[in-house]
Amino acid sequence: MSVVAMGFTALPPMAGIVPKMLGQFTLARLRPITALVAGWAAVAVVTIPAAAQQPVAAGELRVCTPGDYPPYSVRDGAGGYLGIDIELIRGLADVLRRPIEFVPVTWASLAADFAPKDCDVAVGGISDLPARRGFSDFSISYGTDGKAPITRRDRGADYATIEQINQPGVRVIANRGGTNEAFASKNFPDAQLTLWNDNLTLFDELDQGRADVFVTDSVEGRYRVREHPGLQVLHPERPFDSFQKVFLLKKNDPMLAAAVNAWLATQLATGGVDRAFAGWIGGGRAVGAN
Repeated sequence: MSVVAMGFTALPPMAGIVPKMLGQFTLARLRPITALVAGWAAVAVVTIPAAAQQPVAAGELRVCTPGDYPPYSVRDGAGGYLGIDIELIRGLADVLRRPIEFVPVTWASLAADFAPKDCDVAVGGISDLPARRGFSDFSISYGTDGKAPITRRDRGADYATIEQINQPGVRVIANRGGTNEAFASKNFPDAQLTLWNDNLTLFDELDQGRADVFVTDSVEGRYRVREHPGLQVLHPERPFDSFQKVFLLKKNDPMLAAAVNAWLATQLATGGVDRAFAGWIGGGRAVGAN
């Protein structure tokens, strides 16, 4: 069965998806996406084998990632990376017969570093913000996510709505430089907003009661509350908004774009994306697991 991770909808294959699991999505809205992916899957049959025999470019595939956003991408403590996006990009590199060089970036520096650090691809739970088209091209989307609040369990539903959060006495925290900061700045102008530099330690601030609420991607919320049992993610199946998850691509590189899009389309069509999410959200996987 396809993985619909409480707010995250992986794109087709559609045959195994029960309509009631789609939450805010309907089959009518998904039909155009299904057709798009079917088209890319047809291209993949030709593109991927050709790319495997003649790599897009010589040398390493430079993959930029913040590495602080599980389950999409997270540092493993031994100089490497783990996560859904990491598994997908490693599979692409294997097909292209190119070794990977992971290049660390931060959310705040992603726009400034993407071209100077010669990133071929950037991964790690990246949303399709229009501003990011100024420095990169986008892959096809491999899923849909949305923002949901994370709070301490003992606060119940105190911070379930934007109106409840946007109050002078509420301490909102957000990681600096990404869509979470943008969402908090736009929607919580009356709250006390703290910008945190390290997304991996941010949840300790909630755990220790030094912050009241963090609004982030529902998939991250679902994953993180397993590591922090004192926290809860509210209504992840009904997030505040909706956006696509993509890989960022080097601008004006049609061969790279064709290879990446064909690979993602193949993984969508064969259930590879669903299996990746099941391994991290539904299968009990933890950061540091092999």
